[in-house]
Amino acid sequence: MKIRVDKAICQGHASCWTTAPELYALDETGYSSLDVVEVPAGLEAAAREGAAACPERAISIEDD
Repeated sequence: MKIRVDKAICQGHASCWTTAPELYALDETGYSSLDVVEVPAGLEAAAREGAAACPERAISIEDD
């Protein structure tokens, strides 16, 4: 499973980070610093919860 963040859509609410800080890194201005990240085993539910928390729907989940 992979997380993909569309930085052009991200508005810096940090809802993803609040939900799953172990997966969703932020830059110094509070915007997502991710492009594509491989989700470690056991964190799939957290990845989905973080994506669902994004009000702009800037995060997509890709199943392998």
